[in-house]
Amino acid sequence: MDSKVIGEKIAKARKEKNMSQAQLAQQIFISPQAVGKWERGESMPDITTFDRLAEILGVDLNYFSENAPSVAAEISNASELAKPSAHVMENANGSHDRQVLINLTAADLQGSDFAGVVLHKGKFKASSLRGADFSNADLTGSSFDATDAREANFDGADLTECNFSVTDLTGASFRQSILVRTMLNMSGQGAKFVDANLVDVKLIKTDLRKAVFENCTFTGVDFSYCDLRGVDFAGQTFDGVRFDKSALNDVSFRGATLRNVSFTVPFALTNKSHLALKTINFDGATMDKLTYLALKGLRVVDLSNVTII
Repeated sequence: MDSKVIGEKIAKARKEKNMSQAQLAQQIFISPQAVGKWERGESMPDITTFDRLAEILGVDLNYFSENAPSVAAEISNASELAKPSAHVMENANGSHDRQVLINLTAADLQGSDFAGVVLHKGKFKASSLRGADFSNADLTGSSFDATDAREANFDGADLTECNFSVTDLTGASFRQSILVRTMLNMSGQGAKFVDANLVDVKLIKTDLRKAVFENCTFTGVDFSYCDLRGVDFAGQTFDGVRFDKSALNDVSFRGATLRNVSFTVPFALTNKSHLALKTINFDGATMDKLTYLALKGLRVVDLSNVTII
């Protein structure tokens, strides 16, 4: 999620409550300067602070989602949230099932068993899903907004076109998950991706320093503006992937295969950025000629043990 958008929403709701930055800060036990940074988009509240902010500002947690309506619209439409709707699904055998679009907003579902369920376009907003089991579930098109999903199990789950926004995925497992056009904005802290194929996935502006990637294939994945410092991508395959303006200090691509991969530094080529680029490890990597030449043009990346295909 865009920190600038979040900041604008915080400022708007605060002003509608006729509250100063100092007054808001006092209620959250932080400094007025921290609130100012939020509203300017220079930083963002953590996952637990969003709940307190919503309570103080008199808004629903959905308000902080980029596509959420205004506060006034949320109040007028609040009664609609509980109304289920349905759509018809066609099964492999040609029969049709009617599935209610289930809204699990603000639900306490810690440790719940969702294994193997079919839930298309489900809505998990401000829900507690810590330790929940979604293994082998079909969650196509579902959204997880401002949700605590620590240690959740998504192994083998179909997460096609799912959206994880302001979601804590610390320790969550994505072994052999289907990740196609999945959005993982401001998520992924300590998440584990093992034997997973990521296709057209977006992890923009995401802190992935504690994420684990093992034996994964990345196709059309966008890591732009991510913090990837220290991440190990050794032996994995990248095709049409963007690492534009991401922090890549001490990232390892040892033995990896890279085709049509884009790297641009997050700031001007200063001494600091030169030093950061020098820490990337491409030892034993295989890459196409264009990727190789683009990296060679940076003139600081060690490509002495790279094979060109």
